Amino acid sequence: MISPRELAEMLGVPVQTVYDWNHLGAGPRYSRFGRHVRYAIADIEAWIAASAVDRSDRRRAA
Repeated sequence: MISPRELAEMLGVPVQTVYDWNHLGAGPRYSRFGRHVRYAIADIEAWIAASAVDRSDRRRAA
């Protein structure tokens, strides 16, 4: 499991963005251990896969 800071570094976004995602329910699933937030690698990978844009779908819609 990794911390919000490690997730931010992995994705190349500011740490505040990760916290904003948590607040909005827009980021990967996370677990709380007391006051600590941690992300499972499998949940991050699933979130990335679900966020992928299929370019062929965009062409059909146009």
